[in-house]
Amino acid sequence: MPEQSNDYRVVVFGAGGVGKSSLVLRFVKGTFRDTYIPTIEDTYRQVISCDKSVCTLQITDTTGSHQFPAMQRLSISKGHAFILVFSVTSKQSLEELKPIYQQIVQIKGSVESIPIMLVGNKCDETQREVESREGEAMAKEWKCAFMETSAKMNYNVKELFQELLNLEKRRNVSLTIDGKRSSKQRGETKSRGSAASCREPRTGPCPPLRTPLLSPPAGRGSGIAVGPSPRPPCAITVTVRGRLRSPRGWG
Repeated sequence: MPEQSNDYRVVVFGAGGVGKSSLVLRFVKGTFRDTYIPTIEDTYRQVISCDKSVCTLQITDTTGSHQFPAMQRLSISKGHAFILVFSVTSKQSLEELKPIYQQIVQIKGSVESIPIMLVGNKCDETQREVESREGEAMAKEWKCAFMETSAKMNYNVKELFQELLNLEKRRNVSLTIDGKRSSKQRGETKSRGSAASCREPRTGPCPPLRTPLLSPPAGRGSGIAVGPSPRPPCAITVTVRGRLRSPRGWG
């Protein structure tokens, strides 16, 4: 499919197994895959609002491997915004984002006007190696925004992409079209939560949901204010066909 000039290109980076594909699939299709399937590179498209018109949000889900440096450089050079994903259960996954961020700076020259979101995924897991304050400190150093998510529990997934678009100052982009949500968005079950609520037990009554953990980058405003949201279902049923399940869910 030929690339459209009015595409708004978002590139998702991160080590293998941190949940990049799970976040993208949860956002685009509303589904969650409980098995880990390594990605080479996948692209997803969705119509969004751009400067009071419509354009295509193009999300590139990149490989977590270091075997394709040329593809990585090309994705950075063509990207308008970037999501850098690590798992809160793996300190190493946060460390592996550093050379990617440095390459973004090297290729783009300056990141002051480029939307970048540092994302701590799998915040529903109890065995953490990266605390929220560490993610916030890294985001402050990189002058980008920070948010914790759980693709598995659908925490802050839509908010992640909307806030990323809110950071775009060169044009007005939004997930809504002419102030109205699409039929897909109207049919979605909203579920928003903070990192604190992610760490609460998932059994029993659903925990009350609070404002998502979000640290805006220095000099880019205060981010979005997200109020209380409906509670998500307490149980999520996942069917896996023809594939071995991983020892743990890949959120």
